[in-house]
Amino acid sequence: MLKKILIFLFLLIIAGVCAFTLYPFHGPIKLLKHDYQGNLPLDNISLPDGFHIEVYYEGIENARSLCLSPQGTVFVGTRGLGSVYALVDRNNDYHADTMYVLMEDGNMPNGVAYKDGDLYVAEVNRILKWTDIESKLDNPGEPEVIYDQYPTDKHHGWKYIAFGPDDKLYVPVGAPCNICESENKIYNTITRLNPDGTDMEIVQEGVRNTVGFTWHPETGELWFTDNGRDWMGDDLPACELNHAPNDYMHFGYPYCHQGDLADPEFGDKFPCSDFTPPFQNLGPHTAPLGLEIVESEMFPESWQGKVLIAEHGSWNRSTKIGYRISMVGIKDGKSQGYETFADGWLSDADQEVWGRPVDLEFLPDGSLLISDDFGDAIYRVYYEKK
Repeated sequence: MLKKILIFLFLLIIAGVCAFTLYPFHGPIKLLKHDYQGNLPLDNISLPDGFHIEVYYEGIENARSLCLSPQGTVFVGTRGLGSVYALVDRNNDYHADTMYVLMEDGNMPNGVAYKDGDLYVAEVNRILKWTDIESKLDNPGEPEVIYDQYPTDKHHGWKYIAFGPDDKLYVPVGAPCNICESENKIYNTITRLNPDGTDMEIVQEGVRNTVGFTWHPETGELWFTDNGRDWMGDDLPACELNHAPNDYMHFGYPYCHQGDLADPEFGDKFPCSDFTPPFQNLGPHTAPLGLEIVESEMFPESWQGKVLIAEHGSWNRSTKIGYRISMVGIKDGKSQGYETFADGWLSDADQEVWGRPVDLEFLPDGSLLISDDFGDAIYRVYYEKK
């Protein structure tokens, strides 16, 4: 009897370790990681005519948020791994050849941002800064803590950060739950602060969990993705692409989703008309993360101004969805439709996944980097006329 109990406990421990390793922090196990090291199946990726994809750097575990210095260094944050990297392309062949480890054992250091020679990294509850980072990539030392008053909740606690046109650092604070009202107004927001960590303020509200935002190159207005709530079925609610032409707007969470869907628990408190609707509803549970607005000399003229979105992919849907780069056109302030730019990380036939896009970053030549925290790689998409 004792032997049977010990065997059962051993199997239980093994199952728990496997579950955490394969899909930490988030819900049921839906994905099994395969080893494609050195043999990523890029031939499976479908792109529009004239576009091509190649590996920029492979073997960078859990690659998440990206930012680029004017000198060409690509900084990479991670979530579960706790590391921050720097990639350098020394021979300018558009393939990084050197990787530096800048940080290890961090508290979900997902967000990275670069400004005036300094690297900023967002952990769950604090913002770190390495001064003059590119002069000491091989020995960065300890960072300065510029702000440490964000909540410590890990549920939606990982952060994407970026500097806006106003030279302030924008930092989201996700909901500490799937769906809830929070007494602390800091939750469900996008905040901003000065580069030295002073004057933190809430700038947008009603945002469940954004892990990607950018500013329009012409108008300077904020655009961001938002992940819809879970457990309303396979097809509700839609995830969102949002547009904030002004500060201090409210985008509906937790009362209203996708612009017209009252939440079954909190939706009777306010009408959806009280809130700013999405610019474009995206696929349900597609988990949209990083985005870029095309302003690339390499891409054809017809592509300029389109929004490209990295869809990380569903984790709790009976049929997987996402795992691609989607695209939304903009004309006269209105959406021109929601379609696919690149897919093939998910096989619809057998539902096997080998990659999950996370973030996007344009290189100076106009080509596009895509990070993949499941395939442990960064890809480069370029356009070349036949």
